[in-house]
Amino acid sequence: MQKNKKIEVKGLGISLFQKNNDDYISLTDIARYKNQFEPKDIVKNWMRSKSTIEFLGLWEKLNNPVFKGVEFDPFKNEAGSNSFVLSPQRWIEKTGAIGLISKSGRYSGGTFAHKDIAFEFTSWISPEFKLYLIKEFQRLKEAENQKSSLSWDVKRELAKVNYKIHTDAIKQNLIPLKIARIPDKFVYASEGDLLNKALFNMTAKEWRGQNPEKEGNIRDYSTIEQLVVFSNLESMNAELIKQGIEPEQRLLKLNKIAIDQMKSILGHPALKKLK
Repeated sequence: MQKNKKIEVKGLGISLFQKNNDDYISLTDIARYKNQFEPKDIVKNWMRSKSTIEFLGLWEKLNNPVFKGVEFDPFKNEAGSNSFVLSPQRWIEKTGAIGLISKSGRYSGGTFAHKDIAFEFTSWISPEFKLYLIKEFQRLKEAENQKSSLSWDVKRELAKVNYKIHTDAIKQNLIPLKIARIPDKFVYASEGDLLNKALFNMTAKEWRGQNPEKEGNIRDYSTIEQLVVFSNLESMNAELIKQGIEPEQRLLKLNKIAIDQMKSILGHPALKKLK
């Protein structure tokens, strides 16, 4: 779970957080639009409706492979009757639902719902309020996407900063003038893996073996801190190559440098702004 975020909708603060890359929105906060002092009663009243239970059940069947359909049927049959009462906690416990989440805490607690369900709940509260909520939610997501795009661009550029210096050093010091048996790309791959080993403790092939489902390479999934250090290692490796230092010795030196630099930059405020 990620740290709670908030958006403001018509002067009302609405909390959000992410779980498994899905956005969850506070029903408790939304309910305050109707009743500022007893929002949980508003949520319970919404859950008494047969149409609500049918919607929640269908959402779970579409999105939750472990949803307990047998436990759901009694709720569906009883919903709408005068005696029917259902709390979010009971719904979650009995059916294994994932669309609703009940969180404890004085300031960050309450009932949260997947955005699909939260928007349905808001329609029941007020169609007008729903439109304002969607607008602010979309604004938040657009801001996050812009920040993510900037972070991605920064990562890729940092990884490329010293590429030319590094490859030039390899050409001048490692590749024979007349290449007979070893193709250039083999030398580059070996030097790239030396840096991978120094920083990530694994080669590109080892990473692919451990992550067969992922596309790209190990650097595509690196943190900004790792990419900063990797960029620095490229320059340092180029200088060590010029000095004629053997790969085994360079690996030990670069590994020590990587450890020292990572300890130094982790948590640096300048890098936090890029995340």
